[in-house]
Amino acid sequence: MANIKSAKKRAKTNEVRRQRNVARRSDVKTATKKVIAALESNDFGAAKDLLKEAESKIARAKGKGVLKKNTASRNISKLAKKVYQATKTTQA
Repeated sequence: MANIKSAKKRAKTNEVRRQRNVARRSDVKTATKKVIAALESNDFGAAKDLLKEAESKIARAKGKGVLKKNTASRNISKLAKKVYQATKTTQA
């Protein structure tokens, strides 16, 4: 542990930020899994709603610096593609 007052404060701040980032990353993973689960159960209306929610969480994580820009874009694109393909095959 640090001896200097400012270093102690930084250590405490860093831990709080780390916990917050872990929670945000967990939210993104949970939202992604919910979309995939909805697709597997053939609930396409719910999947579209959950996709919108997942996109929002991914974009927020990107804005907060938890995810890099390209990673966030790739995750959103991958989810949207899965939802689109699933709804397209049922309509055909």
